[in-house]
Amino acid sequence: MLNAAAFTQVDPAEARPDEAFAVNATAPGVMAESCAARGLPFVHLSTDAVFDGRTNLAYVETDAARPINVYGRSKLAGEQAVLAHPRAVVLRISWVFSRYGRNYVSFMLRLAREREVLKVVADQFGTPTDAEALAGFVVATAPRWASASADDPLFGLFHFANAGETSRFEFAKAAIDRDPLAKAKLEPTTQAAFAEPAPRPPRSPLDTTKLRQVFDFQPEPWRSAVERAADRLVAGGGIG
Repeated sequence: MLNAAAFTQVDPAEARPDEAFAVNATAPGVMAESCAARGLPFVHLSTDAVFDGRTNLAYVETDAARPINVYGRSKLAGEQAVLAHPRAVVLRISWVFSRYGRNYVSFMLRLAREREVLKVVADQFGTPTDAEALAGFVVATAPRWASASADDPLFGLFHFANAGETSRFEFAKAAIDRDPLAKAKLEPTTQAAFAEPAPRPPRSPLDTTKLRQVFDFQPEPWRSAVERAADRLVAGGGIG
């Protein structure tokens, strides 16, 4: 079973912690327990927001998780609830984008067509995650999880993201540069300028070494994946 559901509204979570914990912690724990009782593997998606961002290195799975907002704390509680059961997998992902639905790439492309000036945060760093690559990985790996024993290294905590790291500003620019109809001039700004209710980790890149070693999976560089998604959005009229 795969759980991709989450309360992902980072700022509203500050005012609605009970709801965030119910969706992000209690529910995954119950699902993992139910799967364990039936001898089924359970795969759960988590986030880079479990870290405080006070590092100069990419985070590995053994680094201490110190979330700095309600969303991150609720997701960390969910990880702990899930991993308390056998044959459980937690995949931490970050800055997810796709050619489908509303996400950072489609949102930035839309704003770049609507505005003359677009201010984008340049002091927040992380690793974008291609949702299509993630879906493909889960589908391809599902048979291995289904047949593996509880002590198999295929289970546990893993980081899943594209290769390399970038800033929010460069992430947006990589997408916007692919759209000939984009008119906005991009200007770098700071997280502090937005004065959001929930603090964000300033640096939360994810190290995928463990993923590559255990699954022999090679993540694609983030830029080429972002450019492909942007190209498809521009060609398909799915900007929004």
